[in-house]
Amino acid sequence: MSTVSFSVLIVDDDPAFRRLASRIVDALGLQVVGEVGTFAAAVDAAAELRPVAALVDVGLPDGDGITLAAQLAALPWRPRVVLTSSDPDVVTDEAAQQIGATGFVPKSELTDGTLQRMLAGS
Repeated sequence: MSTVSFSVLIVDDDPAFRRLASRIVDALGLQVVGEVGTFAAAVDAAAELRPVAALVDVGLPDGDGITLAAQLAALPWRPRVVLTSSDPDVVTDEAAQQIGATGFVPKSELTDGTLQRMLAGS
């Protein structure tokens, strides 16, 4: 019998950051099931892949990552959504939580343990 992995969708318009985030998430022992660069692609990927969690950049070329986070967090299976940005002041943890996200982690702090706690709840 196989074990179901903890699946994560990464949403960011920068392909280099998606690769970096994927490596970070993999190193945390979580499985990246998709990497997309737009709001629209994230909606489609979430519906298809049904990830347990998503790491979502605040700035996307075709929409607002905060709006996307709220939409993803409201899906029937209630994935954990963590917002991120290179601007550490773009949103607060409290504001992220008010829209249904688990919280906010600046891109510069993705490797400090906070990301794992927010994505996996550990």
